[in-house]
This record gives sequence, C-alpha cells and structure tokens, in this order.
Amino acid sequence: MMRFFYNLLFPFVLVALLPSFVLRMLRRGNYRHKFGQRFGIYSRRVREKLAGGRWTWVHAVSVGEVMVALKLIDALRRADPGIRVVLTTTTSTGYRLAHRHRSATLEPVYNPLDFPPIVTAAFRAFRPERLVLVEAEVWPNIVARARRAGIPRILVNARLSPRSEKRYRMVRLLAGPLFNSLDAICLQEPGDIPRWLGIGVKPSRLHLTGSVKFDSAGRSPATPSRDFRPVLDALGVAPGAPVLIAGSTFDGEEILLAGVVRGLREKFPGLFLVLVPRHAERGRSVRDQLAAEGFHAALRSGDDSPASDGILIVNTTGELRDWYACATVVYIGKSLARSAKGGQNPAEAIEAGKPVVFGPNMQNFEALARQLVQSGGAVRVDSAAGLESAIGGLLADPARRNAIAARGADCLAAHAGAAARTAEMILGRAAFPVAVAPDQK
Repeated sequence: MMRFFYNLLFPFVLVALLPSFVLRMLRRGNYRHKFGQRFGIYSRRVREKLAGGRWTWVHAVSVGEVMVALKLIDALRRADPGIRVVLTTTTSTGYRLAHRHRSATLEPVYNPLDFPPIVTAAFRAFRPERLVLVEAEVWPNIVARARRAGIPRILVNARLSPRSEKRYRMVRLLAGPLFNSLDAICLQEPGDIPRWLGIGVKPSRLHLTGSVKFDSAGRSPATPSRDFRPVLDALGVAPGAPVLIAGSTFDGEEILLAGVVRGLREKFPGLFLVLVPRHAERGRSVRDQLAAEGFHAALRSGDDSPASDGILIVNTTGELRDWYACATVVYIGKSLARSAKGGQNPAEAIEAGKPVVFGPNMQNFEALARQLVQSGGAVRVDSAAGLESAIGGLLADPARRNAIAARGADCLAAHAGAAARTAEMILGRAAFPVAVAPDQK
C-alpha cells in the first residue's frame, strides 16, 4: 500500500523537481549524454553486451560512492574472478569515473528512474543475479522488483547520519518495511547499530563489516596512481615548499582558505594552496570569486592566468586521492562551510600519510572524526582563526605532523579487510551478524 502511494505521487514529484534537475544538469554539463538510460532505454551495444550472461547490479549515486563501489568490485573479483558487474550511477561525474573502469566484465550505466515500467526495462536488460546498493541508495521499486525476482538485495557500507535518522523516524512506518525488505545491511561502525534499530530495522538484517572507504587502514601510505608533482613544478612551486590541499570544498570555504594562506605566508612565504572543489564544475566560478577578492588562481584544466597568488583550483574529476600525496597538510572540506554541513571523507588523506584538519561540521563522518580527535589523529577547529593557527602550527612542526598522520592511520585500522568481508557477504559465503541487547530485539 505504501509503495502504491509512492508510485502514485512519483510523477508529480518528478515534475516538481524537474526544473532544478535540468538546471543542475545544465550547470554540470554533458546533460544529454546517454539521457535515455535514465528511462531504461539502452543502445544496441549495451543490450548485446549484457545479453551475454547474468550480472551483479551495483548502484552508487556519485563520485564518492562510485569510488567505494570500485574498491568493492576489486574485492569481488578477487573472491570470484568471473564476476560481471553493471555499475549504475546517478550523476554525470559519477558516470565519468565509472566509465574509466569499463571493461568486458564491467559496464557503467546511468541509474534508471525508480518508476515501475522503467525499472522493469532495466531488469530485462541487466538480468541481475544480485542487487548491491552503496551507502544510502535504497529505491523502493528497484528493491521490490529484485525481491519479486528472488535475487539477493544487500545495502553495503550503509550510511545513516543523525539527520537522516531523524527523518526516517518521522516516517518509520515507511522506512522499516523498506529496509527490512533487504536481505542484509552492512554497517560501518558498532555505533551505527542503535540508529538502524531505531528506525525499525530488524537485528537479523544488520551485519558489521566495517567501512569499505577506510579499508586500507594500517598499511603504509597509499601509492598514488598519478604523480602531480610536475604540475606543481610547472607552476613554480619549489621542491620542499609547503603545500596545503583543501579537499572537497564547498561554496565559501575557498575564499576562507585563500585568506588563511595569505596570512600564513608571512611566516611560510612559499606556501602553496591547492583547492579541490567537491563539484569540479564549480572551478571557474571559484576562480571568479577569488578574483573578486583580489586573489589570482590557475585552473587545473589549463588557463592563461598565472597562479600569481600561489593557488591552483583542481577542476577535474577523480584526482583528489592522488593530489593528497603532494600535501604537507590537508583540510577536509564541507566542515567550515556556511552553505553546507556534514563534512567530507578524511580517510583518503589519512591513507596518504598526511595530517588532517577539519571544522566542527563533520556529521557525515562523526564517529570517525570523534575517534580521530580523541586519539590525536586529527585536528579539529571551530573558526577561520582557529584554522590558521592549527595549520601554522603543523607547518612549523614536522614531528607533530608525522605523529598525527600515524595516529590517524591507527584509527582506521579497525576497518582493514572491510571490502573483503563485504564481498563475502555479497557472494553469500559469510555473515557478520551484530550483537544486540535483549531489549533491542
């Protein structure tokens, strides 16, 4: 009955949201690319490729989730070398990242709209033998169609922030049955268990596998696949000069960071700032905002204006992980922004062996952020002045930088092997049920 009303309202909601959806696609560009796939319409090449056998359907909404999916797909291939994956994504940036990994056994496709006829067309094309949803992407019709087909349905690296929990509690009669229609929900942290129980999920559905995002914990610093040091050399950054990399920044943070770096250059004259906006298409807008405040920056995609203020804006997709290797200190974006709160993932910078600094708004990764701060594996600040002081202190103290980076890696160690555990869950070879108190069952 709940799904009946969902489907009844879906077209009206879609029409209401269509203007903002189209505007977002126009702003991000390439909006016509494979547009029909969103309606279950696929080219002959895709249909003929998928007709060759049964596939595992993995859905990841955007870049961050696609990166988790790709790490998980690697683990699945190690466990089952013959596995074939349809990787669906919602955003154009997520699709571009997925497409870089297209192969005979991996086909990237835009996710179909969650409306019965479109979902049916997708299932006919994919013929999935299992459905894997990454982090928070649980669509009622897709899940219901998979259930009717009798195929396993697993939510991996499940994410439920305190804000999302409050929303789901308001519609518990809807949320509980939806999540309980999954065969398994793979949790990242023990602290997540009460939140899922609180929205009506049965304990039998919950499994503790750890975070796939944080899986390389406890290992030596990650080796970048691309070396961006020549880019810095071309911009005149001297070898050994300090580099502050701000990852996944949101509107307002770029101006703040440029001001912080300007203040720090009195003591660290060679300090260079690399800004990596969360949405790469904001690159030129960020440059214009900086110019209006008297800062001049270069664009990673190529630009005539020199980085005379020692600022580079990375307006290309999928490079952040490798840029971290060039950092002296890393700032984690969306944590001081006024326009957006929740924080971005600090794990990749920690995996690169770098000390991280973030603001008060890390709700999306609060359990990890709290653990990092308590163990001395990260520095948390509450203002621009505090950020300048914290970064300045780290730049002046190499031993402290190394100690913070090492403690950060120790915090991630509990998640080592999460991708392999999750892969075993997906393949039905293992289970990692959670332990709950009798009064929680």
